Amino acid sequence: MRVLIQDSSVSDALRRSDDLLPAEPGSGRGRSHGTSSKEAFDRWFRYPAGFASDYVSTLLENLSPGPGSLIVDPFAGSGVTGTAARNAGHSFFGIETHPLIAELANLKLQVAPGSPKSFAKAASSLAKAAEQAAPSTAGTLREEADLTQRCFEPDVLARLVSLRNLIRAGHADAWGLYAKWALLGTLRDVASVRVGWPYQRPGTQRQPRFTDPLARFVQRATWMAEDLQQEAASGADTYASVTHGDSRDPAAWKGADGAQGCVASPPYLNNFDYADATRLELYFWGDVTSWADMCSTVRSGMVTATTQQTSVGAAREATLKLARFTNTGTAVEELTTQLQAERSKRNRGKEYDRVIPDYFAAMVEILENLAKSMATDAPVVWLVGDSAPYGVYVDTPGLIGQISEHVGFSVEKDIVLRRRGQRWATNQTRHDVELSERLILLRRQ
Repeated sequence: MRVLIQDSSVSDALRRSDDLLPAEPGSGRGRSHGTSSKEAFDRWFRYPAGFASDYVSTLLENLSPGPGSLIVDPFAGSGVTGTAARNAGHSFFGIETHPLIAELANLKLQVAPGSPKSFAKAASSLAKAAEQAAPSTAGTLREEADLTQRCFEPDVLARLVSLRNLIRAGHADAWGLYAKWALLGTLRDVASVRVGWPYQRPGTQRQPRFTDPLARFVQRATWMAEDLQQEAASGADTYASVTHGDSRDPAAWKGADGAQGCVASPPYLNNFDYADATRLELYFWGDVTSWADMCSTVRSGMVTATTQQTSVGAAREATLKLARFTNTGTAVEELTTQLQAERSKRNRGKEYDRVIPDYFAAMVEILENLAKSMATDAPVVWLVGDSAPYGVYVDTPGLIGQISEHVGFSVEKDIVLRRRGQRWATNQTRHDVELSERLILLRRQ
């Protein structure tokens, strides 16, 4: 039986759901803008599209999948569900399509290559060497990507590049990846332009939060060492990993068989470009060297959630795939028609009508793979928001629930957690449709 609870009061709504699911923790750390900047492991890099770790931990406690259970997350992001599952004594298997973020998530979950204190010492040595190398590095800054050059003062960039070059050359030894992420986490802290999520605005100046990039790098490395030390002291004997892959592809799910629980948050239909959001880090490290390179190596494998990913052919093919689900297929076709009409009213309107079918066709494939991996009666909880492009309401959680019932799940709860979009309430050009973030609880049949 599906229960939809719509109430602006989070705790009241959840109390009426037989206490199966918890009220949102009072801290709310990370709830509005992605992962926490304070919690252990989350603070390594504040990815804007993530759970709050305290909330994930509470969900795991209340879903009670059993001690030592295998928890899966097909949208693993920076690994928040993974670290929460590990802390609760569970094993974890995640899938993440963004190559850079998948690397970060897996780094958090792997066994450290030595004493965490040795990493903190290595970071201090790297910082000293970078300070000495910075004057000679200054003459090479024109070789950096234009975005990188515009984000930092020359003396700051010289130190950042010197540090990067040392890490690339292997001077961090076994701690190389950890040093890389301490450095990448430092970039936005010391930028002299607006580099907030999701867009970098190198034309708009700002006062850097921290003026000494090397000291900030050492501070971040120290935090990472503290988190690793705490994890080592816990003595947890669990397996946890994140695969870089596409959760639409059955091959990416090897290692997830017999999962006893799933806690995840799929991308929202809010035109958020997950590839562009990390452009500064991708350019700085040299993973990509152009916009086209970023699109082909990073964005191309992602679930379509932004108009920049769409094409006429992909939308047509997705519509055909959805046709086998009568209710969902009909609903998506109606939404597509409405959005086409809205787009035609605007000069260079955005192609939301192409995003909708492609997005839900992807959810079909992911849910089918999830159903094959889950043990019978295993709980699945997804946190997802609805949307209203051009004022056309899209009940994303509801449609995901419909799809799940076709592929082997029952929908037990559909709970409103909070209202969304309030920060744009004064924007007169924006729609006035009330949006929410919802939690859907599924059960494998």
